[in-house]
Amino acid sequence: MTPDLRAKILSEWRGYRETPASHDRTQSAAGALEKVMRDLGLAERLTEGQILAAWKEIVGEWFALHTHPDRLRDGILFVRVLQSSVHCELDRNCRPQIVQKLKARFGAKRIRDIRFRLG
Repeated sequence: MTPDLRAKILSEWRGYRETPASHDRTQSAAGALEKVMRDLGLAERLTEGQILAAWKEIVGEWFALHTHPDRLRDGILFVRVLQSSVHCELDRNCRPQIVQKLKARFGAKRIRDIRFRLG
């Protein structure tokens, strides 16, 4: 017996037309949260949190003590640096390696560049 024939027989027997059951549209909480954040324009905020959590591992413990990732805007990560000598070292010598590690971990579309600022 096909599902259509069964539904027709049951509707005749019950005396009213039965609407077919809707398809299951459930989804995981993680998928729903990601969709809501993307719809609200908060997808970059999620990446910011991930970068903050991984910053010490990416730059090393010493640099992590003297720097703090501030914000991520349009693929550019802004990092606050406490001392001018550390700023100079990061900006001139370490920038390519840090950008490369960030791109490898979070994707080239999310991280394009990094800018260091004193403060």
